[in-house]
Amino acid sequence: MELRVPEGDTLLRYVCPACSVIHYHNPKMVVGCIPEWENKILLCRRAIEPRHGFWTLPAGFMENAETLVQAAARETMEEANARVKMGALYAIYNLPHINQVYILFRARLLDLNFKPGNESLDVKLFCEEEIPWDEIAFRVIRAPLERYFDECRQGQLHFHMDTIEDIHR
Repeated sequence: MELRVPEGDTLLRYVCPACSVIHYHNPKMVVGCIPEWENKILLCRRAIEPRHGFWTLPAGFMENAETLVQAAARETMEEANARVKMGALYAIYNLPHINQVYILFRARLLDLNFKPGNESLDVKLFCEEEIPWDEIAFRVIRAPLERYFDECRQGQLHFHMDTIEDIHR
């Protein structure tokens, strides 16, 4: 592989010198949801790095041959063994410094039969006052949660798109 600007392009790309096939490196899509149950949100305590032991929303990398909704539902099942009905798209966060895009849906838990998956130490429903805000894993999780609860108090939830330049707290 050679790192060069292919003909007709403007960016450095990995190109096979033998066959000229371009191997694109594009941002990763992280898809998840805000699982709701009676004014509470389901959070997962991470059993993996980064941020082992911190709380997050169920989310993860989208796989090939999945839709956004399928990816969000799969990640929720993998991390919390929770079944959800996916609702409206709630937020998109660009994270250019780590080549990721976070996509979050609102979702309704279908039942209370949830338990930690392989990537979670614990899963729990939290009302706003109970959320361990100092133990939220990433800014890209904290920001939509804060906005979600602010908008719930106002009685109107809206779609948001933003860019976070770094994930440090």
